[in-house]
Amino acid sequence: MSLTIVLPRRIAGKLRQEAEKQGASPEELVIEAVLGNLDPPERAREYIEAAEKLWGAAALAVKAYASWRDGKRLSSHSELWMYKNRLKHELGEWVHDAWMSANGMHTCFYEGWCSEEDVRDSLKRVEKLVREIKARITRTR
Repeated sequence: MSLTIVLPRRIAGKLRQEAEKQGASPEELVIEAVLGNLDPPERAREYIEAAEKLWGAAALAVKAYASWRDGKRLSSHSELWMYKNRLKHELGEWVHDAWMSANGMHTCFYEGWCSEEDVRDSLKRVEKLVREIKARITRTR
């Protein structure tokens, strides 16, 4: 589930400024503000859930690219792993890092190893992957 919040322009501007200052996204600041008051075990569960969503975002982005680029439907982890190499060759070496980061979050979901910092770092990489793929797909409509 997601939620859209409408903020007054002035508040939204302050949120963006603060996010830039901290090197984070506005969404990260809001999430941290909400999770900051939770007790440590509950906060950890929320970070783990976010970790799994990062894997899902990366996997769906790769599937979208394969469908757009080649009309191909990827239906297994091995197909995703192989196809990410195509993206790496077409978009750049950074795709490998984004993919590995997302995969780490997938593992973290099951093992519970990642920290808040791990999730934040992965979020930046996966967001770039999703943005780049979205830009390519929507540019050719």
